[in-house]
Amino acid sequence: MGVSVSRTPIRHSLRRAALLLGALALPVGALAHGDQHDPKTPPVVLAPGYAELTFEAPAPGSYELPVLGVAGDGEVIGSDGTAMRLASLLGDKPVLMSFVYTSCDDVNGCPLATYVLSQVAKRIHDDPDLRGAVRFVSLSFDPMNDTPQVMAEYGGNFRPDGADWRFLTCGSNDQLDPILASYNQTVAMEYDADGNPSGRYSHILRVYLIDAARQIRNIYSVSFLHADTIVNDIKTVIGQARGAAPVRTALGGGTLHGAGDNKDGYATGDYATRSGHLPNRRGETRDLLAMMTPPPLGLPPLEVPADNLLSAEKVALGRKLFFDRRLSLNRTISCAMCHVPEQGFAHNELAMAVGLEGRTVRRNSPTLYNVAYMQRLFHDARDDRLEHQVWQPLLAVNEMANPSVSAVVNRIDSLPDYTGMFEQAFAGEPVGIATIGKALASYERTIVSANSPFDRWHFGGDPDAVGEDVKRGFAVFTGKGNCSSCHLIADDHALFTDHGVHNTGIGYERSMRLPPTEPQRVLLAPGVFIDVDPNAVTESSEKPPADLGYYEITQDPDDRWKYRTPSLRNIALTAPYMHDGSLTSIEAVIEFYERGGIENELLDPLIKPLELTTQERADLAAFLRSLTGDSVDALISDAFAAPVGNVTHATVSDQAAGRHRSDDKDHTRSLP
Repeated sequence: MGVSVSRTPIRHSLRRAALLLGALALPVGALAHGDQHDPKTPPVVLAPGYAELTFEAPAPGSYELPVLGVAGDGEVIGSDGTAMRLASLLGDKPVLMSFVYTSCDDVNGCPLATYVLSQVAKRIHDDPDLRGAVRFVSLSFDPMNDTPQVMAEYGGNFRPDGADWRFLTCGSNDQLDPILASYNQTVAMEYDADGNPSGRYSHILRVYLIDAARQIRNIYSVSFLHADTIVNDIKTVIGQARGAAPVRTALGGGTLHGAGDNKDGYATGDYATRSGHLPNRRGETRDLLAMMTPPPLGLPPLEVPADNLLSAEKVALGRKLFFDRRLSLNRTISCAMCHVPEQGFAHNELAMAVGLEGRTVRRNSPTLYNVAYMQRLFHDARDDRLEHQVWQPLLAVNEMANPSVSAVVNRIDSLPDYTGMFEQAFAGEPVGIATIGKALASYERTIVSANSPFDRWHFGGDPDAVGEDVKRGFAVFTGKGNCSSCHLIADDHALFTDHGVHNTGIGYERSMRLPPTEPQRVLLAPGVFIDVDPNAVTESSEKPPADLGYYEITQDPDDRWKYRTPSLRNIALTAPYMHDGSLTSIEAVIEFYERGGIENELLDPLIKPLELTTQERADLAAFLRSLTGDSVDALISDAFAAPVGNVTHATVSDQAAGRHRSDDKDHTRSLP
């Protein structure tokens, strides 16, 4: 919500704030109906944080809080006048941080944040297991009026005894602005009818839960700011940091989805690995062709190239190639190491992919779910056929790094476990540039997933398949949010893409980004950080590669920073998002588009500020999470059952036999 702030004498505003928060100890009904003697006085509708929860909050540890970003830093001043870095208050324990004005008189604005934090602080202090384990920070938006002395007096009115609660300000707006930017906070001055400053400001109320690794784990707005849920979130974050295994919850039914080595809490000193034991990971081979025939509800009939019709033999061969690390130059990287089945056939743990020997790949690994339906491939839309696309990562020096097509063909030809497989799949045709591409493309075309809760409601007519929030979110998606202008929905199916390319501003912003000037914090081991001089980081790091998007394909200046529209199916499984993996959650994506992208001269005209309410944003997120297909577990299980080619398992005699075969110039083999 927009919170208006008036400039009033400081001591008067502090007394008023204290009285206002003190009045909140009264029954809620006493404040919720305005002046009973004046019918012209509009009722005051209090935020949920002032009342009892209308639902039972989820138990601590029964859910996971995703990482939404990294906490920002900047120069601040404590209420005792001591200058410090904001980061010095982060990193040793969870922090609940709010931005406030001491002069704010909107009961649902800054006073709400201070009231809820005071309630949380009391509960934390009263809990022997949590006492001293959480820090509270209130940072002023108004450095000109909220001096350290004012913040000290303000804090003295509200800080419970024993609470670790810091009341901060800044020395100037120049110090404040970078902090606001790092938390995506904006402050707007209001003007009167004559265009003069009114002395009032507007901002969006947000409270941030930051874990001991300086990661933002939740952001509370007016509608969601409540002591009950915040305390449970704090307990969940602390439990994860202490190594307690969180309850594994299904994402749309995909119970096998998730990283095998969960790194939550890695930045804390008491981190203990929860890595799964790889030999215990067992899967079951599935009939992938049967799973996609007919197409699941929500997808149209699949068009397959006439020169590469699907068959069980082609799919089995392509599946074997997909998981074979021997297809890379040094036999260490497979296709599945960037497109991880249990991570959405994408990579949830990396913003941008990492290739052979740790080489930088400048873009995020796109999901392969429903890639069979994509008319344009790669983030920059440079290819249009899977049979051809597969060769680019095989040959790219920063991916699988093979020096030539022949090197790949000869490598596969030398491996005895592939003997006869190509001939059987391709009517006697041996391994070659065409058959390798066709085999891999055949497997990738079977990674099909739909029949989601949304599909069963929208296309199947089941009114109970989704909740009311999803239905409202769909209305936002196709209406006020204008999302369906690019993520298309047809009458009988939805691919959620227009197959086009668009400039959202993400690529522009990354291209224009200046080198860092502040020390760079580096995590060396669990709980061990060092601050490194930015020049040292720059000198020892690979220079970030330029990325101009679709322009690199067309050389048309108007195509700078355009990238392909992805499908939104299974989006809950495929974080992080955007071509560079810069947005870590669905909520972050919604907020990005709600702001209207990033302004630049080539910004797509469809992208404009949306002015969504908090409820509309929550409903839109619920809708997007309803797009997870029902075949996720089956596809992951089938992937777990696939053989993983590994050179360390090859015998000396196998390698010798392979070298002998690869020297045979006509590369002919008899059928088994």
